[in-house]
Amino acid sequence: MTVALTIAGSDSGGGAGIQADLKTFAALQVYGTCAITSVTAQNTLGVTAIHDMPPHFVESQIDAIFSDFSVKACKSGMLSNKDIISVVAKKLQNNVVENYVLDPVMVATSGDRLLKEDAVSALRERLIPLCRVLTPNIEEGCILSGMKIESVEDMESAAQKIQKLGCESVVIKGGHQGNKIIDVFYDGDIHHLTAERIYTQNTHGTGCTFSSAIAAELAKGIPSLQAVTRAKAFITSAIRFSEPLGHGHGPTNHFASLYREAEKYHIICELTQAVNTLKAGNISSFIPEVQSNLAMALSHAQNTSEVAGFPGRIVNLNGTVTPVGCPEFGASSHMARVVLAAMNHDPTVRSAMNIRYSPDILEAAQACGFAMGTFSRKDEPQEIKMREGSTLDWGTDRAIRDTGEVPDIIYDEGGLSREAMVRVLGKTPHDVAKKVLSIHRMGKK
Repeated sequence: MTVALTIAGSDSGGGAGIQADLKTFAALQVYGTCAITSVTAQNTLGVTAIHDMPPHFVESQIDAIFSDFSVKACKSGMLSNKDIISVVAKKLQNNVVENYVLDPVMVATSGDRLLKEDAVSALRERLIPLCRVLTPNIEEGCILSGMKIESVEDMESAAQKIQKLGCESVVIKGGHQGNKIIDVFYDGDIHHLTAERIYTQNTHGTGCTFSSAIAAELAKGIPSLQAVTRAKAFITSAIRFSEPLGHGHGPTNHFASLYREAEKYHIICELTQAVNTLKAGNISSFIPEVQSNLAMALSHAQNTSEVAGFPGRIVNLNGTVTPVGCPEFGASSHMARVVLAAMNHDPTVRSAMNIRYSPDILEAAQACGFAMGTFSRKDEPQEIKMREGSTLDWGTDRAIRDTGEVPDIIYDEGGLSREAMVRVLGKTPHDVAKKVLSIHRMGKK
């Protein structure tokens, strides 16, 4: 396994510093080692105390790592005084670290100053010339470039000025343009790294996470621009799927990508098991003319690519419920839209299946005690009709609003070239299959 080293401060709140770095290394399949420069007493609300390690002890930690491990990349974060900076510079030079990422940590997310004034010049003169990628935010970019940064164009100019301090490349983080976040990467050429702007307070440790993700990718032999691009995707995902922890700027979710990949596997398994259950229950008479599909979304899903279903749908083959193909993500546009619309009202309702419409089926569902909602395609606004694929979004939302909750059943009586349909909703495919089987059994009584 590839080894990376973080030289940074410790965050007692666990969201930034070496804690964030080591989590990021682990998430990106890199073995993380560390040298602690400072110990902080902090949480999501701010920093209440800082205790710097003696420079000779920082040196001893770094020596311990380099004497035993083959370090492929190093990143540094909080280096609070010039003596620690001098030690780090000396050790990086002595050990010829080619993949060095410098996060010039000057100010915490909470606004607390983390770098003493006399250390700024030492960082500029001793460390910047050694680094492959420098990752200042806009405020740090202003300090290092000596200019105000008020636009993306200013970020470009500042990046070019900063690179002249001796680093191979620089990425200035945090530019805003509407609903987009734009980072500017400069390595002789200007590159814009764009991502969606996520409106959240959970941004504690984003700089640490981003820089350590770059270091992890560099350690694996990825070129600088590609490493920064991958790190951008990683931190965006970590922010998007963060959890509300603490009472201030909460931490990001460093393992979000891993958790979602694991969740995908479980969803595929759940869909497969649910279809087998339906097959054993012999509900082939419930399959409509346009066939059925059973879908389930990832938690926090935002588009149809994050909802899994059966690519060839579920058909009635000689009286047997038969899935055409194995479940996969992005395979069911129609049922995915139903699920996504339902999740806007209740994020726990993440699965749905369409079955044949008939008064008998509705009567059986009602006898089971299931909550029911409906919509009429006649009421669909013209602008919705003109928007491809949006009918089910509108219809599901309309039925839920009229019902006052996400019901178990949403049905419509069809329209021009549209088959009438019943949709069964639930938290999981097992939940949906159980409801379908209950309706099927009730209909036989």
